[in-house]
Amino acid sequence: MTAGNNGASTPEDDDPFGYLYADGQANGAQPPSGGYGYPNSVNRVRPVGTRQYGQQGPAPQAPPQQGVYGQPNAHYAAPETLPGGGAGTPHAHQSSHGGGGGRGRGPNTKGLLIGAIAVVAAVVIGISVAMIGGDDEDGGDSQADSTPTQSQDSGEPTPSASKSAGEEEKAELPTADAKAMRLGGTAALASDVEGARSDGGIYVANLNQPGNSVTWTVNDIPEDGAYTVFVRYSTTDDPQSMTLTVNGKEFGSKLNMDNFARAEDGDFSKGWTQTYAWPTLNKGSNTISVSCGDGDKCNVLLDQLWLKEGQVKK
Repeated sequence: MTAGNNGASTPEDDDPFGYLYADGQANGAQPPSGGYGYPNSVNRVRPVGTRQYGQQGPAPQAPPQQGVYGQPNAHYAAPETLPGGGAGTPHAHQSSHGGGGGRGRGPNTKGLLIGAIAVVAAVVIGISVAMIGGDDEDGGDSQADSTPTQSQDSGEPTPSASKSAGEEEKAELPTADAKAMRLGGTAALASDVEGARSDGGIYVANLNQPGNSVTWTVNDIPEDGAYTVFVRYSTTDDPQSMTLTVNGKEFGSKLNMDNFARAEDGDFSKGWTQTYAWPTLNKGSNTISVSCGDGDKCNVLLDQLWLKEGQVKK
């Protein structure tokens, strides 16, 4: 090539961008076909991730794949995820920490699915426990009423239950204080000795002479049958005994009026005690008398008389 002679090639052939200038266009420069402005360049559209580095020749075409949820799509794979590509690059270095020999992983959809199922299960269990707890609270009262007690399970009533049942079955019978009794002979009311339970601390004295007595007329006996009559009295020293008369008839042997309190030296305030007998009474009205008969020992103070249904001891 000599001065003034540029050889066989024309400027438009030497300069691939000649078509961009006015003088190049005047000389007939044309844009190259199928390239990026470089001769023999080929413009091929490849799916992402199919380009090979460090190899000669065109890259093989990846077969089309159907997208699967949760799996990486070949059209969007990074170059470093393919064999031989991107070794030592930042992306490859980061992928190597995740395991798999530098090969990238997709999102752990299996772990996410398990976590979601666990959350749903926890919510369901929590709701169930809350509902069960609410039912227990609402029905707590009825459940407690319906649960049998230990005594009910064994078939043996408690003492308190037996007492309540007996009180309901048996009508409450009256009690007579000293002032409500009819006195016979020289018997008289007094209140000098302490310990009497009658109203005002009043009791019957002077019963220690034959012919002296107290009589109680009791009404409203619910039915014919056996009853217990209780007599509250005070005595000292030797045992005493008096005559019990029911509806005009002497009842059995003498009424035992022993010194159960063990009072001594005539201290009647410490001799208060009680005795009982089991007469048969009629429905309605009955008369009960305690008297000092021949051969009786009657050194007593008499306080009250009362009845209970049946033959009891207290």
